[in-house]
Amino acid sequence: MPEELFTEFKVTYHNHPRAGKIAIMTMDNGADYKKPSTLGDKALASLHTAVDNLDSDIKGLLLTGKPFIFCVGADLMEIPDIGSKEEGVEVGRMGHQAFKRIKDLPVPTLAAINGATMGGGLEIALHCDYRTISTGVTALAFPECFLGLVPGWGGTQLTPRLIGPQRALQLIIKNPLSNNRMLNGKQAFELGLADRLIEPVEFLDESIELLAKIITGEEKIERGEPDFSNIDSDIEEAKAFTYSRVHNGAIAPYRALELIKGSAEWSLEDGFEKESQALGELIMSDQLRASVYAFDLTQRRAKQMVGIPKESPPLPINKIGVIGAGLMASQLGALFLRRFEAPLVMKDISQEVLDKAKTYIEGEMDKLAKKGRLDQPKANFLKTIVTYTLNDEDFSGCDFVIEAVFEDMNIKKKVFAAAEKYISEVAILATNTSSLSITQMASELEHPERVIGFHFFNPVAVLPLIEIIKGEKTNDLTAATAGAAAKKLKKTPVVMKDAPGFVVNRLLIRNMGEVLDIVNGPNTFEEVDEALLDLGLPMAPFDLLALVGPAIALHTSETLAEAFPDRFHVDENLKKLVEAKKPGVYIFDEGGKKVDPEVLAFWKKDESKPKLSAEEMRQRTLEAIADEAHRMLEEGVVAEPQDIDTALIMGAGYPFFLGGITRYLDQKGISEKVFGRRFLTDEEVVAYLKRVK
Repeated sequence: MPEELFTEFKVTYHNHPRAGKIAIMTMDNGADYKKPSTLGDKALASLHTAVDNLDSDIKGLLLTGKPFIFCVGADLMEIPDIGSKEEGVEVGRMGHQAFKRIKDLPVPTLAAINGATMGGGLEIALHCDYRTISTGVTALAFPECFLGLVPGWGGTQLTPRLIGPQRALQLIIKNPLSNNRMLNGKQAFELGLADRLIEPVEFLDESIELLAKIITGEEKIERGEPDFSNIDSDIEEAKAFTYSRVHNGAIAPYRALELIKGSAEWSLEDGFEKESQALGELIMSDQLRASVYAFDLTQRRAKQMVGIPKESPPLPINKIGVIGAGLMASQLGALFLRRFEAPLVMKDISQEVLDKAKTYIEGEMDKLAKKGRLDQPKANFLKTIVTYTLNDEDFSGCDFVIEAVFEDMNIKKKVFAAAEKYISEVAILATNTSSLSITQMASELEHPERVIGFHFFNPVAVLPLIEIIKGEKTNDLTAATAGAAAKKLKKTPVVMKDAPGFVVNRLLIRNMGEVLDIVNGPNTFEEVDEALLDLGLPMAPFDLLALVGPAIALHTSETLAEAFPDRFHVDENLKKLVEAKKPGVYIFDEGGKKVDPEVLAFWKKDESKPKLSAEEMRQRTLEAIADEAHRMLEEGVVAEPQDIDTALIMGAGYPFFLGGITRYLDQKGISEKVFGRRFLTDEEVVAYLKRVK
């Protein structure tokens, strides 16, 4: 068993010619940057020891991290070991006591933020008197509210006192609830978190020199006083933002709002104790337990490429083809071009469509250059290696060809057969189908073993999931190559067998079937949307319907109704919505969002059905999801509940605090009600998480 990593606070000394002896304290877990330094019990004990043993004649202390990493915060994998609120409160107090050792040092202290910095890592930096930050820092954040926690080691109290409540709310509330947005070094400096922004090549030397000048009095850091005069309105605005993102589903951001508001009135010691009390409550909450589970799924398990054959080395991909050049295909083309930097062939039957694809893809390369993610010369080069063609012959030499044409089995079979004539026997034929059978699609090809499902989610650039679907004849070489392609694209694969609707769409359409049935009775669109949003879902059902497109939802419903007529059906009102060419059930005007009167006119309702309360609507839809997820596991569509949860988090934006969905269903007793047992017992989850250590 590998030795357990823990972060040590290692001290060396630098004798500065003018300032005297400076202690350099480095947070280091002994591993490379791929295993970032975290703060657990042993790390906090190491901090106490390091401070106890500091030479008495130091004139200043500089705190930094190992190469590329400052510190990414508390060790979340210790949370399952905490058994009571009191123990959780003590975790908060232990962090405060340890960090206070730095704050209370009688010499100037400076945090040299050299790399990735999250949560407790940022909090320990805030306990220093001064901070420098490298322009090479790409990830700095307080992700706690995203995970079901609050920054409980000083973050909610020190941040507003440093940069003011409005900016603190941005960092602590708004950024994590905006897909866990990270700041880079320049942005953190502009926010006021650091006193100097320094280039990486001279970062440590210049940080030491700044501390030396502070010690000698050559330099004085001046900061403006934070403005608390509008804190009430700032809090109300942030509360409205929070409600728009999670409704009443999440606990943590509302607790963080209370703590930030209190920073205007409480002493620092009182504020720290309030943080510790909040940590005690949140650490024992179902939401945090679910978040820790979800965090592990996305940060560790997803990287293990579960289900991708390890024995079969993948084929190299040196040329890529995309069949189709519509919006989805263009998104795929831009992604493959950016990540592989290899020749790309875009093929369509319409020159007009190809011209639009060319404009889109070249525009995306220019956008990346403008944002600094690509050099402009590289962007210009990438534009030159794309072929826009009406001819299948141009697929010659392609190692990976993906289709993104209309969701019709006959059309997909036809375009695959045409492409197969010009590619090698082992080149991959991938399909971006959202629900059609991979096995059937490959059935008439000369080499069905090289066909695989490679289903992206829209928008392609944002959602990280790829469903990799193996047909009955898909071989290990094809699956291994698809897995390697997903990794190169920086996407998260979930591997599954060929089954109608696969995972995400099967669950979403089962849910949508229940939702449609409810609004076909006396309940309104707004009522069902509001009821399900209160779970903390990222999008209301009828907003999701508009995003996906009623026609696609109808088509997927038809596929699933044919396969499982006992549970899925084609809703007549949905058919009318598609026939009327409506993009959704809502329209937007000067008064905001409202139900389209034309939709209300043709939507047939059965007022004899019982009107459901919000809780009854939630219960009904959740029971349907629990039933379908259980059936998928029984059928072997995926191997484990973790696959379902990863798919919903990464492909449908389900929040961490639901644990995907199966943890929530287990915690609320819905799993046991529907099929007599949990997806995973608490003991199984703890055992699963402990495998990380």
